[in-house]
Amino acid sequence: MTTINGSTVRKVVIACDAGMGSSAMLAGQLRRQLGKHSVAVEHTPVDAIPADADVVICHQGLAERARISAPDTIIVPIQVFIGDPAVTRVVKAVQTGGDLDG
Repeated sequence: MTTINGSTVRKVVIACDAGMGSSAMLAGQLRRQLGKHSVAVEHTPVDAIPADADVVICHQGLAERARISAPDTIIVPIQVFIGDPAVTRVVKAVQTGGDLDG
């Protein structure tokens, strides 16, 4: 398990399989919430996670593929793309400098 302090997060990636629905909406929502903290938010396929990602948010069914694609990155699995408490935890860690693990 890897840990990162939210104050050092500079890129969050929303990784998905299809990429046209709720994951894209989540990426837009996080851009608005985290942009003021100088955090870039990208939306990518789970098999093409950029090497400079600090945190990857993906559906729990894709978490193992995300870990293979980005083995040294914090992976935050979620159950739903909108309103999931794990996403709230990521936002709060960035805003307050709390630790994230995954």
